Amino acid sequence: MLRVSITTGDEDGIGLEVATKALHAIGPVKNVQFILWRSAKAPQKQLKILNHKFKLITVNTLKEIDLLPQNSKTLIEIASTLSPVSWVEETITLCLEKKLNAMVTGPLSKTTMKEQGWADLGHTELLERLSQYKPLFMAFIGKKFNVVLATGHIPFAKVSETLSASLVENAFFSTLRLKELLEPILRSKNSKPIGVLGLNPHAGENGILGSEECSLLIPLIKKLQNKGYPIEGPLVPDAAFIPEIRKKYSFFLCLYHDQGLVPFKMSHGFNEGVHLTLGLPFLRTSVDHGTAKELFGKNKAKFGSMKEAILLTVKLLNSQ
Repeated sequence: MLRVSITTGDEDGIGLEVATKALHAIGPVKNVQFILWRSAKAPQKQLKILNHKFKLITVNTLKEIDLLPQNSKTLIEIASTLSPVSWVEETITLCLEKKLNAMVTGPLSKTTMKEQGWADLGHTELLERLSQYKPLFMAFIGKKFNVVLATGHIPFAKVSETLSASLVENAFFSTLRLKELLEPILRSKNSKPIGVLGLNPHAGENGILGSEECSLLIPLIKKLQNKGYPIEGPLVPDAAFIPEIRKKYSFFLCLYHDQGLVPFKMSHGFNEGVHLTLGLPFLRTSVDHGTAKELFGKNKAKFGSMKEAILLTVKLLNSQ
């Protein structure tokens, strides 16, 4: 029995709402048991929907799951008094110990994490600290196109100094592995190359608008091409996501956060994409949106991203 832990994020965000709606839409999955973290103070009306599809067993700690029956129709909910960040920490620990098979995360507010005294900026930094696997890369899977970020939550002023040939090469091979993992799910081999975006306007315009393309990206891309790897670039950033161009690539390897996420979210909104962490020894997926605290308690949140994150997790687990 595969066990998948779902952390629902900030108590006053939409994480619990989208998780319960997604689980209700999906229902029991053969050979998979879901474990749902939520606040002990969570409104019961948000949980009633789960009774239509699952038998719920409520516990207070993650350790208690070892004593509970393992079957797909039994959903274990952890009514916790801990901080939602601690839910993530405990889940990571059990994934590393192989007592859990995967984790799906709801949104955490970076501001709230800082106010509560956490040094980590978000999930990716929590994962790096606890797993000791570095660097980790953020990938976003969508119906229209896919992106991977070479750098994550860092100020834009530090992007250029952070980039290196080894970092971009590592990001490329992580992307290539993900591309290969997705092929059994898509039931077809994706022969399209991975496109690497330039850092500067016009991809540097032959060094006129910046030197990173000439000094870093072009030599690396040529080296990998000579070894037979499916890579192209550097692509002009402001044209790469035009529909007739983006259909040529399986993934876009973007060099900083907003370079990839602005076009991705403009194209997919907050109801389709799935965030996946590359470089871990276990599977972690997430919604591609924030806490949306303005929607808390209004029963208006769209749950498509959480549903897709859970479904992708199950498919990847079953394909391994």
